[in-house]
Amino acid sequence: MLTSSRPRKSFRDAGDRIFQQESDAQPGIISLLSARTPTAVRDIPLEKVVPNPSQPRMTWHEETLGELAASIREHGVLQPILVRPAGDDYEIIAGERRWRASKLAGKQTIPSIVERFDDATALEIALIENLQREDLSPLDEAVIYKKMTGELGYSIRNLATKLGKDKGYVENRLRLATAPDDVREMVSQRYDTLSAAYELMKLDNPRRRKALARQIIGGKLTLLRLHERVERLLHPGERAARPEPAIPPLRDDALITATRKLNEALSDLARAIGEDGHGTIAEGDRQNLAKFLTISRARLDNLVARLRSAGKS
Repeated sequence: MLTSSRPRKSFRDAGDRIFQQESDAQPGIISLLSARTPTAVRDIPLEKVVPNPSQPRMTWHEETLGELAASIREHGVLQPILVRPAGDDYEIIAGERRWRASKLAGKQTIPSIVERFDDATALEIALIENLQREDLSPLDEAVIYKKMTGELGYSIRNLATKLGKDKGYVENRLRLATAPDDVREMVSQRYDTLSAAYELMKLDNPRRRKALARQIIGGKLTLLRLHERVERLLHPGERAARPEPAIPPLRDDALITATRKLNEALSDLARAIGEDGHGTIAEGDRQNLAKFLTISRARLDNLVARLRSAGKS
């Protein structure tokens, strides 16, 4: 029998990590019940508990579920799940991951808090709980945002404020929620293809989109090259060396506006790159971005020289 040379993962270490994660995550949900009459925790048979049909989460990582199941075998379920009556059964509002892991662990019952929530409240709690997950995929996040704006009536600005996100970030995730299937499939396989996904969404031709997506997944196409390909497909009659458009006359506030935009762009770049220079940018894209910034720095040096020379004349 073949054996792997990789060191075996310690289930005790994994269990301790999951133990801490489960201990930290759930109080935020339980605190939503603080204004209500406290309800005792009940042990409910697992077969009487059913998933929420409106569950916003689409992906479940088998490895982390296995780790949580190992933790539950040793420590038990650390926080009760939240359910509501559904006929003779109980529908999960928050805690489906623990319910799935308990089934894997061979448990017969699961500690539960039973509350009678209306559909809107149940959905909001389920969405908030899922947003707390560390392993939430971009696609799941996109679906959650779409439900919060479409079904719960959040405006994009209010949702961004509630989540502490930039408005543009929320808008991009909402675009991903309605992306074509081939783009969503690409992102599901590689989370680091988000920027490429937004480029591909500019194309209406499914055949072209799928071909480019396959190259991206295979690491054969950088983000810069993809942008060039998309631009050529969108504007086939245009050449790379198009004449520059005429520069309109400067307004009184033009310099202030230009420097503010430059400063904002630099701040956005710094956040995207991250403190350690890696962020979530793929290796090929990092190298291309470094080349682009080098060229931009030369242009800035030229502007500085022109300003200084004008001051001496």
